[in-house]
Amino acid sequence: MTSDLPDMRASDAERERIAERLRDAVAEGRLDMDEFEERLDAAYRARTHGELEPLVRDLPDPGGRPAPLATPAPGAGAADYARRIGQPATSKGAFAFWSGFGRKGTWTVARRFTAVVLQGGGEIDLREAGFEDRDVVIRCFTVMGGIQVTVPPDMHVDVRGFGFMGGFGETGPGGDPDDIAPGSPRVTVTGFALMGGVGVERKLRKADRQRLKEARRRERLEKREGGGARDELE
Repeated sequence: MTSDLPDMRASDAERERIAERLRDAVAEGRLDMDEFEERLDAAYRARTHGELEPLVRDLPDPGGRPAPLATPAPGAGAADYARRIGQPATSKGAFAFWSGFGRKGTWTVARRFTAVVLQGGGEIDLREAGFEDRDVVIRCFTVMGGIQVTVPPDMHVDVRGFGFMGGFGETGPGGDPDDIAPGSPRVTVTGFALMGGVGVERKLRKADRQRLKEARRRERLEKREGGGARDELE
C-alpha cells in the first residue's frame, strides 16, 4: 500500500517501526554502525513514505520478505475528540508564586484558560483532557519561571506567545496538517515569558506508546518464531 503512495505523509509510529527494523539489522550484522547511524538519522527526519521505504528496501522482514511499511492503528484520541468537546469546565486558570501547579490527566479545560507563574513552575497536559469548547485559548504568563504545555501529535495547536530574555515555542513531532486528527479542538497558546519560558511539547499519549510497545513486541515474537521455523527446516 505504501509503495503505491510514496508521497503520503509518514507518521511517528511508522518512523519508529523503521527505526526498530534498522536496530534489528545492525544487531544481526546486516548493517555496520556508519550505515545504521546514517539510516536512523534519515528515518527520524523522513516526512513521507517515499523517504522511508528506501531505508529498509534491502533488509528482510521477520518472515524473510522485503519489509513493507505497516499502517499503524489510529491514535487513542483521534476517534474520541467529539465526546471530549463540550463538557463543563473543571478549571479556568492556575497560579503559582514560588511554587508550582499541575493540570493533567482527566480534566476539562475552559474555553479561556489563564495561567500565571511568578518564580515557579506549572504543567498543563492536554493529552487526556476534555474541552469546554472546540476553540480554546490558553494564556500563559510567566516571570522568572516556566510553564510546560503538553499536547498530543494529532491536536491542532497554534502557538502565538513571545518571550523577552526567555523563550516561548513548540517542540516535538507532529502538528503538520496531515497529522491533525479529524474533529480536533483548535487550541491557541498565547502569552508572555519574561526571564523564563513557556514550552509547548508534542508527546504521544500513554495508550499510543503502549500500542507501539505491543507492536514491537509482536514483531520480535514473529521474528523469533520465523527463525525457529527456518532452523527446523534446516
